[in-house]
Amino acid sequence: MVHHLSEYLEIPLSERNTLLHAAGFAATYRARDLSDNEMAQVRAAIDWTLERHDPFPALALDRHWTVVRANSSAKIMIAAIGLSEGESMLSAITDTQRMEAAIANWDEVAQHLIVRLRTESTFVGGDPILESTANRMVEERQTRWPERTESLQAVVPIQFRAQDMVLSLFSTIAQFGTAEDIALADLRIEMYFPADDQTRQVLMAMANTT
Repeated sequence: MVHHLSEYLEIPLSERNTLLHAAGFAATYRARDLSDNEMAQVRAAIDWTLERHDPFPALALDRHWTVVRANSSAKIMIAAIGLSEGESMLSAITDTQRMEAAIANWDEVAQHLIVRLRTESTFVGGDPILESTANRMVEERQTRWPERTESLQAVVPIQFRAQDMVLSLFSTIAQFGTAEDIALADLRIEMYFPADDQTRQVLMAMANTT
């Protein structure tokens, strides 16, 4: 009954264990490490996806935005904000000075990240780390919201500063649709695409020189 209700209500796997305990049952769902032997095919799928997306950036993030895996382009991208694999992007996005130095339209991007943090927190039944990060960003930017006077774009690109140019990228997010593991259900693959021809040409040229 608990399993059926959880499926119907689309309750996250981690919360289903809590419900099972409350009903007197043992926890069903595990949180395996990606390095476990049981996860070999999952690792292979993630690595295949990231590698095939080069020369455009792609990375795998856990629930708290830790960079679990990144392709070569994404490693360069996150290095621009002082991060590497194994570190969480949450520590960077609350550092306004760091982000404004790396991203030309940080005010606009920050608004969307706050919404995303709260949406992800709500989906898992409330996550204090995600909520705390969103609140810190709101406090930091209370008087900094730009007025929207123009028509909205189809997607909001992230405009990375790169020496004397700006590289404009937008992202899509993929998840494992049939995950029965807590950690895997929380894992997201975020893939970035060029938002203009200049960005596409620069990234393609970088790939040809490596």
